[in-house]
Amino acid sequence: MVDGVTDAAEGGLPVEARRVSRVILLDPADRILLLHGFEPAHPEETWWFTPGGGLEGTETHEEAALRELAEETGITGAVLGPVLWQRRCSFPFDGRRWEQEEWYYLARTERTATDTRGQTTLERRSVSGLRWWTVAELSATHETVYPTRLAGLLRTLLDEGPPSAPLALETERA
Repeated sequence: MVDGVTDAAEGGLPVEARRVSRVILLDPADRILLLHGFEPAHPEETWWFTPGGGLEGTETHEEAALRELAEETGITGAVLGPVLWQRRCSFPFDGRRWEQEEWYYLARTERTATDTRGQTTLERRSVSGLRWWTVAELSATHETVYPTRLAGLLRTLLDEGPPSAPLALETERA
């Protein structure tokens, strides 16, 4: 998949194709940090998602993961582990259809305080907060969380450790 805007997709939206690094950031209590996002044109449409974003220039997936984590959460110095999962997804957001190939990295941090001052203009327009979640809280929530099945994936990760090779998650299309 090549980064960039391509022809219009169904519904007439331009398509943004991106390679993305995401971070499954765990604190010492095995809580995961998620961002609370919304569609800027429809703020009532909300969801929770992992920190991360698109690769820039010649950046590696690892470099993008750490840069995005610092920009979105203010957390630096996290220890980046292996790629846990890979997924393709497609969704409308902010007037475009996003076609993404995502790599999910495990990371650990001692720091739980966050700082969102590094967020981009789009992130400031579409992220309303951050929260540390336990597996039990994720399992019990009725809110939308991406990737879907995150509670079960996290439970397996905590019980069994990282997979020997990245797991391919189901393609999601919204």
